[in-house]
Amino acid sequence: MNDRPLSARVHRSGTVLGAAVVLVTAGVWAAHHGVQAATYGDETGSRLAAVWLITFLLLLTQTVMYHCERPRRVSPRARRQLDALHVAVLLPVYNEDEGYLRLGLQSFLAQTRPPDSVHVVDDGSTSGDYASVRAWWTQAAAAAGIATTWQRTPNGGKRHAQAAGVRMSPHADVYITVDSDSCLAPNALAEVLLPFARQRVQSVAGVVLATNHRTNLLTRVMDLWFTTGQLTDRSALSAMGAVLVNSGPLAAYRAGVVRDNLDSYLHETFLGRPVMFSDDSLLTLYALLRGRTVQQPSAVVFTALPEKASHFGRMYMRWMRGSTIRSVWRLRYLPLSGWPYWAHLLRWFQVALSTAVLGWLLVVEPVRYGHTPPASFLVVPFLIGWAQALRYLGVIRSDERMRERAVTWLLMPLAVIGGWTWLRAMRWYGVATCARTGWGTRQNGAEVALAAAAPTEPAAHDTETTLQFALPTR
Repeated sequence: MNDRPLSARVHRSGTVLGAAVVLVTAGVWAAHHGVQAATYGDETGSRLAAVWLITFLLLLTQTVMYHCERPRRVSPRARRQLDALHVAVLLPVYNEDEGYLRLGLQSFLAQTRPPDSVHVVDDGSTSGDYASVRAWWTQAAAAAGIATTWQRTPNGGKRHAQAAGVRMSPHADVYITVDSDSCLAPNALAEVLLPFARQRVQSVAGVVLATNHRTNLLTRVMDLWFTTGQLTDRSALSAMGAVLVNSGPLAAYRAGVVRDNLDSYLHETFLGRPVMFSDDSLLTLYALLRGRTVQQPSAVVFTALPEKASHFGRMYMRWMRGSTIRSVWRLRYLPLSGWPYWAHLLRWFQVALSTAVLGWLLVVEPVRYGHTPPASFLVVPFLIGWAQALRYLGVIRSDERMRERAVTWLLMPLAVIGGWTWLRAMRWYGVATCARTGWGTRQNGAEVALAAAAPTEPAAHDTETTLQFALPTR
């Protein structure tokens, strides 16, 4: 097994903000030009102009908000207090590729702030028993001074596997939830704990990057789309202490958030059916009901993305069904006096508005009134997409040169087209079929495996806040 260094850092720059504002402004001009140039009547043109103005005001507001997010920094005294906390990692495993599982466990050993305990729960995997990985990990954890347990339980779902880990660590102060393909950057745990220096913070999300982002066109576009979403939408919410959904690959919770809600977490039902997914968003909801939920952009984790469209489609459908169920609970339980309630409502307003405008321009206007949308309208979504994806260019990885990331950035129109067509249809289908609460992936074994890769020359970049770890190849 060979090692090659991999590093990444999230870079903040006023240049990125300026460029984003310029591209959004260009989008405003293009939309205005399109309305003026079209043959719409005065009434329709005025309505369209009002819709575009509202849309761009929301975008500009979000752009300013996500640039207000700052990684939390603490005093030496506060850091000592955080170091004294018992941090327990919950790692559920089900039909995972052994290469990714071992890679993730190795990353725990390399932490600058090691976890106090790691609790691995094999949730009745059918593709193997991980005997060799278990033997290696038990010995390696003992040598590193990390308390660990490894259980194999009958298949009950991810939540029950996490609960088994919670019961093995009843005295933990903080629970770290990770996925079985998560690989933490060396200071990920140290960084994800820092926001807990503020007592009101109840959960912290890490930033998720792809381990296999260069596998094919799908993984490149997914990495672009997923990273951009975290560093725009979630960063904007984080600035207000109102992150709505943490990511499974890395999230931290005050222990009380998990322990006090464990029974309802395990027995959630919707329309009389047990809910098997959307576990991260439910834990985030519990945290929101107690205080602030934030993202720590300097806490980085790498994960495996789906490499086939069918795998991605099943995963995304699970997300959309879970999002619908969680929206119902947010409307019911979040206080109207808090920003999270209105941020959640605003998100659905944007989805409904954009869907209505798309349908009006592409169907109603041509069919009913004989008006074809001007070509300038096609430019607007791409300009907005490129503006937001500038945040993707702000993530510096040592396994890629900037020109390679720039090429991926140029692929944003593919993500925009997919988002406005396939993903939008899946979102509304997910709303309509939210009562289907099964998991839907990895039932027949691991769908993504850790492939061999040749070492590449690291790209030159600044060393500020560099996150490094060794990525084994087979």
